[in-house]
Amino acid sequence: MSTLPEKIVLTLVCSDGETFELEKAVAVQSKTIENLLEDIPSEGNIPVPNVSGSILAKVIEYLKQHSEDNKEEDEGRLRAWDTEFVKVDQKTLIDLMLAADYLNIKGLLNLACQAVADMIQGRNPDEIRRLFNIKSDLTPEEEEEMRREYRWAFE
Repeated sequence: MSTLPEKIVLTLVCSDGETFELEKAVAVQSKTIENLLEDIPSEGNIPVPNVSGSILAKVIEYLKQHSEDNKEEDEGRLRAWDTEFVKVDQKTLIDLMLAADYLNIKGLLNLACQAVADMIQGRNPDEIRRLFNIKSDLTPEEEEEMRREYRWAFE
């Protein structure tokens, strides 16, 4: 007989109905899931309604890489892995950031936010608007006034 504790496996159900199985020890890196487990029996399905299957798969990849089993590995290697992990298209990066926020995974949220910050670093507001396809809600007169008042931001 084995004296090893049995690993509890959770089933996560994302917004598009796709399901993922994940060990509880890995899943509770998400504070949202950890809190849900207080209300839902661990053998039930755990809904993740604000996250699509493709993004949840990426989140799970991150969680597994950052699980306790990998904490002892070289920190530099993990940092390099993180750098490669966020080299994704802009939509995926934004969706990862939103999922990390919803699931309350601080490390992933910080990583995704830093990647977005790196994207906009050194760009002026017009370049940032083009990069993220943001329409200005200012009238031409209001925008001109902003440009005069905050000239430094447009240089």
